[in-house]
Amino acid sequence: MNNFSRFRLSKESLKALDGLGFKSPTPIQSKAIPIGLSGQDILANAQTGSGKTLAFALPLIEKIKNNNESSGLILTPTRELAKQIFSVINIILSYHTNIKSTLLIGGEGIYSQSNNLKKLPQIIIGTPGRINDHLDRGSLNIKECELVVLDETDKMLEMGFEFQVRDILKAINYKRQMLMFSATLPNQIIKLSSKYSNNPERISIQENEVLNFNIKQDVINIFPKDKFKELSKQIEKRQGSILVFVKTKYGTEKLSKRLKKEGIKSTALHGGLRQNKRSRIMDNFRDEKFRIMIATDIASRGIDVPHIEHVINYDLPQAPEDFVHRIGRTARAGSIGEAVSFVTPNDSKIWKSIEITIKRISQKGNINKSSKKGKGKNL
Repeated sequence: MNNFSRFRLSKESLKALDGLGFKSPTPIQSKAIPIGLSGQDILANAQTGSGKTLAFALPLIEKIKNNNESSGLILTPTRELAKQIFSVINIILSYHTNIKSTLLIGGEGIYSQSNNLKKLPQIIIGTPGRINDHLDRGSLNIKECELVVLDETDKMLEMGFEFQVRDILKAINYKRQMLMFSATLPNQIIKLSSKYSNNPERISIQENEVLNFNIKQDVINIFPKDKFKELSKQIEKRQGSILVFVKTKYGTEKLSKRLKKEGIKSTALHGGLRQNKRSRIMDNFRDEKFRIMIATDIASRGIDVPHIEHVINYDLPQAPEDFVHRIGRTARAGSIGEAVSFVTPNDSKIWKSIEITIKRISQKGNINKSSKKGKGKNL
């Protein structure tokens, strides 16, 4: 039984969660989803990687699914985050065929975005600058928007978007529901919430509620040309299921084909696959028909498989928070897991950021860390 069913979600949403591989809600989802569904405003303190996308996406979709004239707006500080949320929401909307969404971010054609807005999408995801551009042009009307989400609010304000965010909120009727999510809650955000929210429910998810600490880590310093050979060695010496992370959709397919040539069977999961194929791949991996899965960060958001014993970071992520999310795919349900990270000379900057994050977390939990130099190399 899917534990999300206790929230009394629509059958379409439950099917989407099953297709994504989500069986049990995270702490932020357990707290925020029922409050969001009740129509109450939220001010949540939650880290990246805590599962907050579903915490606001599900209440939004459930709120508008039966009314073609209702709509919701999701504001994010960066294009990358907006794209990620857009991808997740569209996977869910593949089960809600009557709901359309659109993405409004800089760096993409404003005229094509205006044409998409003429189709009256019910869910709009975007960055403050581009949302304001469309408001100024008259191509976007959000006056009757029923639910507004501010994601990574602290980052939005740090990037200087406060006045733009305020202009957007002023353009929406005061009766809307407001869901604010932030990694930190400085006074600036408290004031913003006080002005534009209606008696919000405060939610706080501590870092140790997000992270799984029973993870042994190995770090392998290596040159890019040696990564595939080392991956083959790691796979050969390890027993049980292995999840391998790479940066791109193309990278998953390429790596899977290279492994196949070496006689190693694997499967690739990425956001470019059709939903039915994604679901089939997840089912096969969950049923242990494949021992090795190669995935991108976006695709991995739906991976909740108890038997993953090992995570291998073939490519490092661009954000430390994504690293924490990746290694958290192992050591599920109280088990012990292992994570291996390939670190090349070009990765030094991001790896330093990851080490700072891991050091902070290690002081609170039990993430065991070891290190290994690449054979014959001193990087």
